[in-house]
Parts: sequence; structure tokens; C-alpha cells
Amino acid sequence: MQLDMDEVSETTYDERMSPVSRQKALRILYANLVLAVLIVSLFALLFLRRLHRYDGLIFETGQAYGVDPRLISSVIWVESRFRVDRVGKAGEIGLMQVTPAAAQEWATEEGNALFTVLDLFEPGVNIRAGTWYLGRALQRWSDRPDPLPFALAEYNAGRSNALRWSRESGPDSKAFMMAITYPTTRRYIRDILKRFRGRAD
Repeated sequence: MQLDMDEVSETTYDERMSPVSRQKALRILYANLVLAVLIVSLFALLFLRRLHRYDGLIFETGQAYGVDPRLISSVIWVESRFRVDRVGKAGEIGLMQVTPAAAQEWATEEGNALFTVLDLFEPGVNIRAGTWYLGRALQRWSDRPDPLPFALAEYNAGRSNALRWSRESGPDSKAFMMAITYPTTRRYIRDILKRFRGRAD
């Protein structure tokens, strides 16, 4: 018996398009959509958990050093996206990307003789050292109408660079931003200010 290929093709096509097959395909599609939503939700929950895991510690440290906790969180987000294991190209460590030299200054100031560089991977130590350094920079530039860009430049690019740029710009923060010769530092300051103030300066 010889099969008519047109008949076979039509039968196959009809079977694929039958209401039962269509329902099965829709069920599979629905199950895949539900699974995708669950996976996205899980990742969102994990991300939010990481984002707010240190809220208490940040608030407490901000109070201790006189730094707005929202500013600390903004710095942490831009520096490390809240990753405790982040290590920068220049050896910066942890949540606030603290350099070993800055951390040693903090440890000396706090009378912490047992401090080691590896302690910077511990969130509490890192946030305290970074906030101390940031708070000191804010104090140094507190005579400016808007000390934040100056302090953040010092935090990111070092005291000598911030002083050099401020000599060129004077006390005006907008002129200071224009005087910054490192595009990465300018972007860094803008990103933090945008998160902290809800706008880019």
C-alpha cells in the first residue's frame, strides 16, 4: 500500500493543531511563565536582602561618626554594590572599598592595635573604617557651601588631588566638578549624589 504524502502532512498538521495539543502547549507556556516569574522574584528578593542586610550597622555607624546613613549606603552601592568580597584594582577592599592605608589610619585613631588588612572583609570593620574616612573628609570641607563633592573627591581620588582641584575652582561645587581632571572621579561623585539626593549635580 502506498501512502499519500499530502495526506500524511495534513494528518500531522491537524494533530499538531488539535484543541488537545493546543491546550497542552498553552499549559507548558503558562508553566514556563510561572517559573520565570518565580526565578525573577527570587533574584529580586536576594538582591533586596543584600541591599538592606547592613541597614542597622550603617545607621549605627553613621550616628557614631556623624555621617548621614543614606550617604554611607550610596557610597557602598557605587563602590561595591554591597559585595563584601569586592577587591579594587588599587587594592581597595570590601563594601566601602577602603584602602589598607586609610584603614590603618582609622585603626590607629581608634586605638585598634590588633587590626589587620584582612579585617576589611568583615562588614562591620569595613563600614566603620570607610565611614570614619568619609566623615573626616566631610569635616575637612565643612567650610564649603556644599562640602559633599569635595569630600567625595577626597574619598575617591585622595586628599592631594582634591586640594589641587579646589585650588583651581575655589569654594563653588559646580566649578570644582569642572576642575576635576579624572572623568572616573567626576562620574563617581555624580553617581553618589544622584543616589543620595535623587538628582545629579
